Amino acid sequence: MKAAFALLALLTCAVADDATAPRMILKKEFPGSKPPYMEIRLSRDGQVEYLEQADDDQPVKFKLGPNETETLFLLSDKLDHFARPLESGLKVARVGDKTFTWIKGDERHEVKFNYTLDADGQTLLDWFERMCESAYYKLDLERAVRFDRIGVNQALLKLEAAWDRKRLVAVEQYLPLLDRVAKNESYLNMARERAEKLAAIFRTPAAPQAAAGEAKP
Repeated sequence: MKAAFALLALLTCAVADDATAPRMILKKEFPGSKPPYMEIRLSRDGQVEYLEQADDDQPVKFKLGPNETETLFLLSDKLDHFARPLESGLKVARVGDKTFTWIKGDERHEVKFNYTLDADGQTLLDWFERMCESAYYKLDLERAVRFDRIGVNQALLKLEAAWDRKRLVAVEQYLPLLDRVAKNESYLNMARERAEKLAAIFRTPAAPQAAAGEAKP
């Protein structure tokens, strides 16, 4: 009986901790772009969800490492958890409406902007946009693997180009798809070879690209 009560207490604490743990959300709306809507949700434990519709019931999920997650939450601390404006006020081209949201228990802050000059805001936005791009390329490759075998090589070329531009995070999320292509003779040889090469790179990256925008203490 005591063990049952102890287990119940632990579960209750876990639910409470999860409910009060901070979360960050970025929504980007840019009609006419592809995709026109993107949303990234980041939990304090590094869990990430990417949606292309507000009511998307099948988000792309992956996880950031602890150092990356700490970097992003340190940046949010510097930005007062979005309790102050980020908009530059400059007359610049519309590059999509961005909305950062901070949620922790009953605390909630939200800031909307088109363009910011805040260095910490720019760095945090770049992190979130790289998360969006990383998830987008995963979706693109997944769709090609399932429905367009000829198009797989093109999807892999885009993934490789994104890696070269240092736009990818959590690259281990691609490994199951890359292994599937590399080992399946029904795909083009060039696609299989490229998938094998990328899998090797992603398994032993010389310098994790996500470290590029780390916040300074």
